[in-house]
Amino acid sequence: MTNNMIEKFEERQKSAELPTAVDSSPATLMQIAISKGMDLDKLEKMLELQVKWEERESKKAFIKAMASFKADPPAIYKDKINKQFGSKYSSIDALVNPAIPHLSKYGLSHSWDYGKEETNPKVTCTITHELGHSESVTMSAPPDTSGGGSKNPIQQIKSTQTYLKIATFEAVTGLVSQEGNLDDDGNAAGAQYIDEKQLSSLTDMINSKEADEVKFLKYMKIESLDKMSAKDFGKAMTALKAKKAPTRQPGE
Repeated sequence: MTNNMIEKFEERQKSAELPTAVDSSPATLMQIAISKGMDLDKLEKMLELQVKWEERESKKAFIKAMASFKADPPAIYKDKINKQFGSKYSSIDALVNPAIPHLSKYGLSHSWDYGKEETNPKVTCTITHELGHSESVTMSAPPDTSGGGSKNPIQQIKSTQTYLKIATFEAVTGLVSQEGNLDDDGNAAGAQYIDEKQLSSLTDMINSKEADEVKFLKYMKIESLDKMSAKDFGKAMTALKAKKAPTRQPGE
């Protein structure tokens, strides 16, 4: 093959190279439109279409990322015990720290915003995708005055904010804590408790039947309503409907 033939072959190869990706940013579209003499009304409509398209793509990416995150969620365990009620719960460290790498894996991140709803602390947890779409959950609650007055006003607000950070993070991510082994020799391992819908139904039934919740817990041999096993849920509802559960005394 002569040098002339080689040069022609190289020229054909260069001309056959794939074109670079087209820049479709608003600034580029505006330059193209202006160079072609497009009026401002048409240009504005083009930009609106571009923004709507990007928003749809961002939302689709967010939904896909959340679906992937929930298909392989981190294991969250209840690592603390509420001394006042004797129930287990997940600390904010046990909940959030294991979740962050999983969220990041799918281009997701979280943030909290704080505010006030009348006199109550308010917390908003937002999950944002790297393409810009975000979704939030907001909750508020009264300052935490538990502990026999040992908390000052700032500590009461901070305690409530911590609780709301946990609750909003769980809600927006859909994460659910599992029972951890807190010196129970594994007796709680594998226990299946009632879900939120069953818990709500049970609470409504207790209120409608004016049952004494404390005595009802003793009757069912559990420490709190959310610790009722799925197996005992039917038994509990039957007892409430038949008014076998202890009722509140007048004035209680």
